[in-house]
Amino acid sequence: MNANTIVQKLWRLCAVLRKDGITYQQYVTELTYLLFLKMMAERNRETGSLPKGLRWENLRAASGLPQLELYRHMLVTLGATSTRIGKDDELLTPPGENASADDRKRYADTRTLPVMVQAIFDNASTFIREPQNLATLVSAIDDLDWFSDERDQFGDLYEGLLQKNAEETKRGAGQYFTPRVLIDVLVRLMQPQPGEIIQDPAAGTGGFLIASDRYMKARTDEYFDLADSGAWQKKNAFHGMENVPGTHRLLLMNLYLHDLDSDHVDLGDTLSDKGKGLGKADLILTNPPFGPAGGAPTRDDLTVTASVSSYQLPFVEHCIRSLKPGGRAAIVVPDNVLFEDGRGKALRQMMMDWCDLHTILRLPTGIFYAQGVKTNVIFLTRGKKETANTSEVWIYDLRAQMPKFGKTNQLTDAHFEGFETAFGANALGHERGPDEGEDGRWRCFTREEIATRGDNLDISWLREAEEEAEEGLIEPEDIAAAILGHLQAAMVEIEALSAEMEEVAPVDAPEAAQ
Repeated sequence: MNANTIVQKLWRLCAVLRKDGITYQQYVTELTYLLFLKMMAERNRETGSLPKGLRWENLRAASGLPQLELYRHMLVTLGATSTRIGKDDELLTPPGENASADDRKRYADTRTLPVMVQAIFDNASTFIREPQNLATLVSAIDDLDWFSDERDQFGDLYEGLLQKNAEETKRGAGQYFTPRVLIDVLVRLMQPQPGEIIQDPAAGTGGFLIASDRYMKARTDEYFDLADSGAWQKKNAFHGMENVPGTHRLLLMNLYLHDLDSDHVDLGDTLSDKGKGLGKADLILTNPPFGPAGGAPTRDDLTVTASVSSYQLPFVEHCIRSLKPGGRAAIVVPDNVLFEDGRGKALRQMMMDWCDLHTILRLPTGIFYAQGVKTNVIFLTRGKKETANTSEVWIYDLRAQMPKFGKTNQLTDAHFEGFETAFGANALGHERGPDEGEDGRWRCFTREEIATRGDNLDISWLREAEEEAEEGLIEPEDIAAAILGHLQAAMVEIEALSAEMEEVAPVDAPEAAQ
């Protein structure tokens, strides 16, 4: 049974659980706990990681209300930082006041649960209220054939569930879901290499990190061509941060299922001081959150965007500052990053001075499940100096004169073929297809031409058919996404105007006439 078949079967079970008041998002979270327990059993990793009595076999063997009660106990216990297990994996409680010296020594010799286990089950609780619904899930998961003859499909299965959740709910794991086809295109163009530090400061469920790992494995015989068989790659190469606890849980699970270490993937706000801990990177691939952030960054090193109370501009500054000299990045950004005045213009000037901003891809509308805000991908390389690194910017317009995208017409690899050809085979943008002129999608603009535009990079030349495309929308969720996109775009402009007004020093009122 392939991963897609398993995904469809598991997803159909969600319909059964809806009567228990469980949402799609809650269902995926519930599956995270159960899949992790099942996976630990399948891979013979329970010893040293899970206490006896709190394992898949124990859950599978129980039935009725005792099974649900055991499941609840497992979630609470596995997530507790105080949980201790003995040498034989027995679960131990702290010795009481009258405990013997032997009992105290026995407890002193125990160890805590692995960090990964505690992180996945941190503050975990079940949404399932009916014992029969839990029994249905456990039975279905236990009966599935997890492994093909050729390779482990566990990771692919989980990725499929996350994508299915995003398609059904218009939101992926609490944040905007980046279509896998776009992730794969950016990874192919940026060409991650073994030995590089790869960072995603808005990691979500780990799509960019997982895709980078998959890209490198395919070119190194699953890392066996490397001197250490990929030990360094799995433990040190991937760095990230995610600010939403529920999403971070899914991220950890996703990394673990793909056999990647999560020591450098933290829960926290990248725009706070904790974000400094991400360190320097050779490659950054990210789709930062858009919209109001609820306050300006609290980091003291984001000087250009220090007063900006939205996510997108400070995240771009973080990426610029986090790249090593010669490091490269592909960042998904909304249109206002390209045209906003004030701090936005200062950020673009910094970006073109510090980096070679060699390529901008104008993305089609409707490709993000959660919203219709117009987006782009900016491709840049950090220079070895901090002045005049950008001499020209190549722009590919994949937005104008494109078909309408949504649930009924999704983006595919074929839509990016022209852009990949124009971009060329060099990850730093040193190989370019020819300028296609005003009638084509691929054009070059010099730094001088951009300066005459006031450093506005929101450049379009093809007539957009967006209005006609929106008129043709028929799915209610696509229509709602289009309306939401217009509202969010308006809010972005209002926020930018408000920020500019706040930066203008108030003029002293004239003294009243005597």
